Amino acid sequence: METLKPRIAIVGAGNVGSTFVFSLMTSGLAREIVLIDSNEQLAKGECMDLNHGVSFSHPTRIYASGFESCKNADIVVITAGANQKQGQSRTDLVQANVAIFKEIIPAISKYAGDAILLVVTNPVDILTYVTLKLSGFPSNRVIGSGTVLDTARLKYMIGEYCKVDASNIHTYIIGEHGDTELPVWSNATIGGMAIEQYCSDYARLGNAKTELDDIFIKVKNAAYQIIKAKGATNYSIALSLVKITRSILRNENSILPVSTLITDYCGISDVCISIPSIVTIKGVENYLKLDLSDQEEKLFRHSADTLKKIIKTIQF
Repeated sequence: METLKPRIAIVGAGNVGSTFVFSLMTSGLAREIVLIDSNEQLAKGECMDLNHGVSFSHPTRIYASGFESCKNADIVVITAGANQKQGQSRTDLVQANVAIFKEIIPAISKYAGDAILLVVTNPVDILTYVTLKLSGFPSNRVIGSGTVLDTARLKYMIGEYCKVDASNIHTYIIGEHGDTELPVWSNATIGGMAIEQYCSDYARLGNAKTELDDIFIKVKNAAYQIIKAKGATNYSIALSLVKITRSILRNENSILPVSTLITDYCGISDVCISIPSIVTIKGVENYLKLDLSDQEEKLFRHSADTLKKIIKTIQF
């Protein structure tokens, strides 16, 4: 069978994986999409349903197959793993999903060649590090979805509160994609103005700093609320993956807070964590060393230390 390019392989046909295939199909970014899952019947059923809508979208070959179909893929997106349950933190998933990754990453690496591996399964920072170690791939080609979605949630909520288009808000959430993540308020702007100044002058907030901190708490807890309401998050993470995929395939040089291996970042090394990174056809081309406030640097170190403690419990 002729290989079409761009070619994306997706491992995991659950809520996130199947929603991402749909989002990718409608985006027109990929000519060939392969869906891989241990439940072959589920993968085939999802592909059949998606193929019936191809005539309404872009010409795309979509099919279910095994790990051998990772061969010649431009990107392998990994969504497989145990789902986060209500009341369960992302880090609670560590042992179950590390065991799954010990099986699937060698199988992917055997065929993936020069592909970029994009990890989505939670806890994403830990599993990005696990994928890096198990695959033996260079660090620029192993990326976690990180806090791309968290940052989008933050921009949306600030935009709603301030009644301003979210695309005019420039800010990042960095650190662990989880309970120790942090917003970088010291670098945040709206329309070129410092965010607190804008909020005080134009949004008429009573206490801009307090209001912004309250918004961040809502962002950090958003996934828990969604899981409580509907059992899983899938739409917005799928759209986040389309953004990351587009930046890779089209070599956009987008700056996105993906999870990547850092070296001597605030004195921290050997951990995958979310920081603004330049994402290109090569993967993570570089990452930005932000000028953090003293408090932000303290929180970032705490976030990294939390991840490193978990990593020490893993047997490779």
